[in-house]
Amino acid sequence: MVKIIKVGMADLQSSVHPCIITTLGLGSCVGVTLYDPVRKVAGLAHIMLPSSQQARNNSNIAKFADTAIVKLVNDMVALGADKSRLVAKIAGGAQMFSFADGTSEMLRIGARNVSAAKEVLSSLRIPIVSEDTGGSYGRTIEIHSEDGRLKIKTIGHGTKEI
Repeated sequence: MVKIIKVGMADLQSSVHPCIITTLGLGSCVGVTLYDPVRKVAGLAHIMLPSSQQARNNSNIAKFADTAIVKLVNDMVALGADKSRLVAKIAGGAQMFSFADGTSEMLRIGARNVSAAKEVLSSLRIPIVSEDTGGSYGRTIEIHSEDGRLKIKTIGHGTKEI
C-alpha cells in the first residue's frame, strides 16, 4: 500500500518507500524534492521565501529555502538516506503576476526562490538532476519513492514527468 503524503505551503515531509509525496498550488513557491535512489527515501519541501535572514517572523523553518532544505536533508538522513547519494529536482518559481514597470527585484519572488534553492543545494553538494521552473502558471507536483520521478501537473500546460 503506497502512502500518500500531503505537504502544505511552507511545509516539508520525507518518507521511505512506498510513498508518494505531493504538494498543490506551487505558484511563486518552489517545490524542492530530494531522493536517495538506493534506500528509496524521498522528501519534498514547499518553499515560500528565499531567506529566513530577511524575515521578522522566521520561526517556521520550512518556509525558507536556506533553512527548509537543510532540515529536509537531516530528516531524510535520519530515515536512512545517504547525503552523498541525494539528488534534487525542483519545480515552481513562477512569476504569477505581471507588473507594468520594470518590476522591482523584491517582487520577483519566484525567480528569487529558484535562485536561493539552487544556491543552498549547491552549497550542500546536492546535484539538481532536473527542473521545471519559471513561467507564469501554477504547478502541482508529486515525487514517487519507487524511482524518484517527479510528476508535474499544470492547468493549460499538461502533465509531465521529470
